[in-house]
Amino acid sequence: MIISTSENIPNRKITKVLGVVQGSTVRAKHIGKDIIAGFRNLVGGEVKQYTELLNDARDQAMERMTENAENIEADAVINIRIVTSMVSQMASEILIYGTAVKLD
Repeated sequence: MIISTSENIPNRKITKVLGVVQGSTVRAKHIGKDIIAGFRNLVGGEVKQYTELLNDARDQAMERMTENAENIEADAVINIRIVTSMVSQMASEILIYGTAVKLD
């Protein structure tokens, strides 16, 4: 599956637009990691616990979007976008969406 943030795939022709596909996940903070992150806020620097949490969430959302595209027999997903929103103070959603297309 070709995934791209651009509106076309170099050297390939889009023959059909299949529609919007998306994948999302909602992740809650782990209280133990949240305490460690709180200490990191005091001294500064990267909060690796949150970086890992968001990277895992993005990977899962991307996998879900790709599965949705495969289910409708897409060859590629173009114009993908990633959106993050806070569901509550303890949980965030990662949404990835794009346009599923068939290629020549």
